[in-house]
Amino acid sequence: MSEVVELLSQALRRSSRTVSVAESLTSGSVASRLGAAEGASDWFYGGVVAYASQVKFKVLGVDPGPVVTAACARQMAQGVCDLTGSDLAVAITGVGGPDPAEGKPAGTVFIAVGSSDSVRVEEHRLDGGPERVLAAATSAALRLLLEDNK
Repeated sequence: MSEVVELLSQALRRSSRTVSVAESLTSGSVASRLGAAEGASDWFYGGVVAYASQVKFKVLGVDPGPVVTAACARQMAQGVCDLTGSDLAVAITGVGGPDPAEGKPAGTVFIAVGSSDSVRVEEHRLDGGPERVLAAATSAALRLLLEDNK
């Protein structure tokens, strides 16, 4: 994961773009990795850990309703871009497990990357218990952010 973060740091410094995060399932895991990267103070604006649905609705402007959806991930990314003024954002929402939630099985994760104007969302089905799902979701979010910044 550290190699991905280093490549991302290089790409963001080259492009002079900034990033923020909106995390639910990953509880700040992506932000902590970005914040530890070389040169992070040049491109990492910060983020919101919106674990509770109400925080997604009130702080990030997500429409009330189910939160384990592509639409929620998209709105989280747009909301944190608007809130922080960053060029880009990555947002993660999903079901860590061990039980299903909102009719979705454990390991269902939605990751959004983009700006307040344009966002790409991917759905992932990750295996394992909550700790493994969180680690895999963090890794997937960082890789997706890197792909969008090459």
